[in-house]
Amino acid sequence: MDMQLKDRGAVVTGASAGIGRGIATCLAREGVRLAVVARREAALTEFADELVAQGLARPAVIAADVTDDAARETVRAKAEQALGQVDILINSAGGRRPSGLTATDEEWDVAMTLNFIAQRKLTTRFLPAMRERGWGRVVNITGKSEPTRVSGEFCAKAAMHAWSKGLSREVGPDGVTVNSIAPGRILSEQMLRNYTDADRAEHVKEIPLGRYGEPEDIGRLVTLLASPLGGYITGTVIPVDGGLRRYQF
Repeated sequence: MDMQLKDRGAVVTGASAGIGRGIATCLAREGVRLAVVARREAALTEFADELVAQGLARPAVIAADVTDDAARETVRAKAEQALGQVDILINSAGGRRPSGLTATDEEWDVAMTLNFIAQRKLTTRFLPAMRERGWGRVVNITGKSEPTRVSGEFCAKAAMHAWSKGLSREVGPDGVTVNSIAPGRILSEQMLRNYTDADRAEHVKEIPLGRYGEPEDIGRLVTLLASPLGGYITGTVIPVDGGLRRYQF
């Protein structure tokens, strides 16, 4: 199927590994012109080389920490310089930080910034041009809405869902869609680092499809949501989790 994405310009954050890298790979295969963003420049360059080795176009590499205000403006400027225009923004950067019941205010601030505030502020840098052109796509990679404990990360993901829904209503008349994807257990660098083989074997028992997901399982849905073919989908939270979640979204 032609996803009608050839030569669209896209920014993908968190693209040095895991889900972000899988998303960028799927978009590159559809002919999307990419700017890949992460803190680790060496990992981004390695990824760019891999895409070229597959016969795909080399993405623009932007080494930046999107939790920093000045860095976010640098991302916008460099992406627009490299791509001409940014039609698609994929907010895939995020991470886990200590922020439980006894966490300090500073730890809570870090968790909220990493998983909500940075994404919101980066999006506002690209939205005006999308709205002016009458076409744009924002896809946020979030997380589950079933908190098992007090966590700044879970609270930030819930904030992302509420903000994305509200934003979709504001910018829909301008041809811009905003959606969220809530991944389940995805086999990524972070999962390999944080869990043992035994842990992951136990996780699989909870997944109806009987396996971990792959980053490109997320990437394929992102590709649809980013395409003209997904233009009537907005304001959603879509789980990609092999049936793991027990509730409606």
